[in-house]
Amino acid sequence: MSEMRVVGVRVELPANQPILLLRETDGERYLPIWIGSVEATAIALEQQGVRPARPLTHDLLKDVIAGLGRELEQVVITDLEESTFFAELVFDGDVRVSARPSDSVALALRMGVPIHAEEGVLDEAGLIIPDEQEDEVEKFREFLDSVSPEDFRGADT
Repeated sequence: MSEMRVVGVRVELPANQPILLLRETDGERYLPIWIGSVEATAIALEQQGVRPARPLTHDLLKDVIAGLGRELEQVVITDLEESTFFAELVFDGDVRVSARPSDSVALALRMGVPIHAEEGVLDEAGLIIPDEQEDEVEKFREFLDSVSPEDFRGADT
């Protein structure tokens, strides 16, 4: 299992599909995961330190976990089946709850817990970006610095 860090989210054009990009903390593989716009907004808000006037769903879940006296220890991206990623929230006492990776990452960022990916997932979907593409990653980071949560809202909102 490898620890991952969140590089960020961006909208893939022309489909306007948000992508969550994770990178191994002690490695060179990236893990791109297509996610929904609501989850992209939740992740972007947390990364930018923006606090909405009212708690979002992930903020509520954080408060519920604390209110129940439980501790989220880590998030694990466990599997990839037919282009769908799976994750688990791992609580104290080794209690595991199945969840979408996007929700898991949004919660992990709010609670300050590590994000891990199983080796099988990284072997199947992990990407190594050659040195000549590192400029693209830097452009992606610059994009993340300039993007706002409103950029992830669909045309119907």
